[in-house]
Amino acid sequence: MKKSKKINYVVTGGLGFIGSNIVKILVAKKNVNKCVIVDNYTSYINPLRWTYTDFRKSRFTDITNKSILKKLKQKVVFERGDCSDFKTMFNILEKYKPTIIFHTAAVPVAKIENPNVSEFRKGSIDTTINILDCIDLFKKKKKINFKRFVYISSSMIYGDFKHKVVDEHNEPKPKEIYGTMKLAGENIVKGFSRFANIPYTIIRPSAAYGPTDMNERVTQFLLIKAVNKDVLEIHGRDEKLDFTFIDDLSDGCVKAALNKKGLNQTFNITTGKGRSILSYAKILKKHFKDTKFKIMKRDSTRPKRGTLSIKKAKKLIHYKPQYDLERGTAEYIKFIKKIKNFNLRGAANFPKEK
Repeated sequence: MKKSKKINYVVTGGLGFIGSNIVKILVAKKNVNKCVIVDNYTSYINPLRWTYTDFRKSRFTDITNKSILKKLKQKVVFERGDCSDFKTMFNILEKYKPTIIFHTAAVPVAKIENPNVSEFRKGSIDTTINILDCIDLFKKKKKINFKRFVYISSSMIYGDFKHKVVDEHNEPKPKEIYGTMKLAGENIVKGFSRFANIPYTIIRPSAAYGPTDMNERVTQFLLIKAVNKDVLEIHGRDEKLDFTFIDDLSDGCVKAALNKKGLNQTFNITTGKGRSILSYAKILKKHFKDTKFKIMKRDSTRPKRGTLSIKKAKKLIHYKPQYDLERGTAEYIKFIKKIKNFNLRGAANFPKEK
């Protein structure tokens, strides 16, 4: 019986929250030769904030599965670089000749301090077009047997949800910079891929959460406040998100990339059920009895969101999320509680913002 040829994967932003979890799944695959992480080591959160903790070291060391840890050490290669730089990506593709690229490198969250268009554009547009241009060049020279470019977009491209359940056919209408640039990235992937015959898959995640998140998404921010017995401020009583545990999201990304039916398709990869932020706070209260929270006015600049349909992903790539919000939160809390000497107050114990 002929053995399947081992292949190389590239994961841009592979040191990040989503990218690192994709890597852990990939290294367990029998056909993987090398998994190349391309990352510029950037953090988008103020390191002096009291809630900030850098979990990047934990992403490839805090692993209970010894088999996976061994494979990570054997098969993962780190390459520092900016994905918008042509020379960087050209050299990486020439050196490793990847069969599949997962493009997760970008500004990881919609809400950061002093957001500017150029920063979001570079993450979603400049890096994307540069990588596709490199792929096109190598394909023309027949130096690469390329199978899939996976672009990690966002459910923020939908803007305000106009329906109770939003599927991939709903018209995108982003209302802020992040969603606008993510949608522009999607259009570049589709248009350039048609022109250069590059196989692609687009993933639209929603409200990712779980161990090692360090980008102050609402789940992390409220959890750390609950641990510290601070009041949880809930912006909008009925504000809903389709919270997605990181293991489910990364599993869906890999399934979409490896399945032939994921070719040139766009998928919502979420839990498939919108839950209120208030319900998340109540789950935290079950774990931390002293938790108190108050309802604040919702942020009108943020789109009104809810449930995303995952019927397409279930049907075509057999995606099946394993974590509801209760189970995912329990796993997240377990990770936080087992960290030794964990300084929740952050760098130099700076005082909390008022």
